Amino acid sequence: MSKARAQKIKVIIFDVDGVLTDGTLWFFPTPKQNGSQGLTAGEAKADASGYEIVTVNTFEGKGFNAHDGVGMSLARLAGLKLGIITKRVSEAVAMRARELRIHHVFLGQDNKLLALDQILVAEGITDEQVAYVGDDIIDLPVMRRCGLAIAVPNARKEVRDESHVVTDHAGGNGAARDAIEFVLRAQGRLEQVLEKYLAESTSPELRGN
Repeated sequence: MSKARAQKIKVIIFDVDGVLTDGTLWFFPTPKQNGSQGLTAGEAKADASGYEIVTVNTFEGKGFNAHDGVGMSLARLAGLKLGIITKRVSEAVAMRARELRIHHVFLGQDNKLLALDQILVAEGITDEQVAYVGDDIIDLPVMRRCGLAIAVPNARKEVRDESHVVTDHAGGNGAARDAIEFVLRAQGRLEQVLEKYLAESTSPELRGN
């Protein structure tokens, strides 16, 4: 049944934390720059609701898997559209999305169904033509609506129980690649796309770059 669902997919959407990453959130304190508009340490401490803030400015970092990046290149070569819907707002995610040329990027989404609806309208497709890869309960509303619900093995049990497919690799460790290859394999296009990728990556035009 999951193979039949995958054959209809035109768009694959990913959660970020726990799917494209292993779920760890890295916060790096940075010194306040001259002329910056950040709070002073005293102001931050007074506004910390009982939690003392020693450093004012932080940078949020995330680790992404190179295998997933190649998988997204394969998806684009196959004509699949890609999307991200995540609750957090992260410049690291925005940078990675730009680098991978992801078509639909929604950050800061508490209600992920609203983002899903926008993607459906933009692409002119229906729920059954969307695959969604998630790991936590915030992903369930989208997973329940889409045609192919994919969970990562590190997902919460409730999410795994409602998925059609569970990837072999964990989030941040190749899960996105698994999801993409599952869809392409079900559609009978994986081998063709792999050869196309290899041909393009070894072309004379690219070798000199």
